[in-house]
Amino acid sequence: MFIIIPVSILTVLAILFGILIAIFSKKFEVPTDQMVEDVLSNLSGANCGACGYAGCEDFANALVTGEASLALCNATSKEGKLKIGELLGTDASILDTVVVCACNGGNLCEDKYSYQGYGDCKSVELLAGGRKTCPSGCIGMSTCVASCPSHAIEIIQGVAVVDNNKCTNCGVCILQCPKNIIKRIPADKYYYVACSTPLTGKNVRVNCKAGCIGCSICSKVCPEGAITMINNLPVIDYTKCTNCGICASKCPAKCILKRSGK
Repeated sequence: MFIIIPVSILTVLAILFGILIAIFSKKFEVPTDQMVEDVLSNLSGANCGACGYAGCEDFANALVTGEASLALCNATSKEGKLKIGELLGTDASILDTVVVCACNGGNLCEDKYSYQGYGDCKSVELLAGGRKTCPSGCIGMSTCVASCPSHAIEIIQGVAVVDNNKCTNCGVCILQCPKNIIKRIPADKYYYVACSTPLTGKNVRVNCKAGCIGCSICSKVCPEGAITMINNLPVIDYTKCTNCGICASKCPAKCILKRSGK
């Protein structure tokens, strides 16, 4: 009897408070913009922050008010962008891309010093521009790995490798890499130049066994004329590239790679 009374009182209070919460939540409910909800439902939902906004909902609000461009979001699929474009009456014909690391050095690139202690790529970069003798080489200290929300990057043989089957193309790793060597290529293209150094061939070989030596063979053998040499590096014109792979097979340095997933 003594137990039943307090239990009954608590039950009644719980019901009463539940009713009051329901009434007040309805009364003070903040009206949601249906357009924002529709836009949000077509975004990736990654909440990665690569667009510069706190999350997808914040970005959806900015899109609806015209404060943001849909091009800022790379995690959303092309289909989702097209639907958002229809909703907002804007052009959403944005090329799908995938992420690659434009470096193939890693353990094949010489070190300037042996780094000991805690740190990631950003902290190591502060010490003489990083531990690699190549000024553009991947430091390999996992800043991109730690920042990737989809766990799509791992360090293999000292260099960052992106798993395109896991990558959501959010771009967080691109923003975090202090060497700016994580880049995007069109999603329908397979090959990319895995080197970013502007050094000449002789100086490249001193630093890295896997770096581009600027020999121009790839440019000469490309049947579509899709490769030109700029600052000692081959640059692929992806509007001309047909994915034939001849450039990769003929590259003596083996620094033109086929991306994962293809």
